[in-house]
Amino acid sequence: MIRIETERLILRTVTVDDAEAIFKWASDPDVNTFMIYPLHANADVTREWLKTRDINDRDKYDLGFVLKETDELIGQGGLFYHEDLDAWAVGYNLRKDYWGQGLVPEAIRAIIDYVDKEKGIRAIVGEFAKDNIKSKRVMEKLGMTYWKDGQYSKFDGSVTFDSCKYIKEFK
Repeated sequence: MIRIETERLILRTVTVDDAEAIFKWASDPDVNTFMIYPLHANADVTREWLKTRDINDRDKYDLGFVLKETDELIGQGGLFYHEDLDAWAVGYNLRKDYWGQGLVPEAIRAIIDYVDKEKGIRAIVGEFAKDNIKSKRVMEKLGMTYWKDGQYSKFDGSVTFDSCKYIKEFK
């Protein structure tokens, strides 16, 4: 189990016990707008998804964002290794009521530092829908710059987004 502290957050491994908290953002249409996963219809869907995750996979550092002030789980994200790129991809979700407070860059910077010490990082990459200005800002705050255009689709194929891919190289 991983635990990292930042100024305002505790970043920790999420478990099935976190299903109710995760459901709060996994079921929010505004949070889900640009996500690849479908909206979670109920906490049981979230619970079943959590059961499929390998929390010991050292190529996936996907941590919960717990607000120190309230001890609430308000988001989740991290780094995921892509061997074909020799790079770590950035991904995250955050409850809508916490958007715009700089919490995602704070969390992801700490996870980047942790993974760099554990495994070393050559590069991080991120992709966001061109219409998702908030994610563009997160990437910029992480020191990432435009790399190339792309596209991605929701898992169910219902929507395809034109996207921007950003990158930051290390060392």
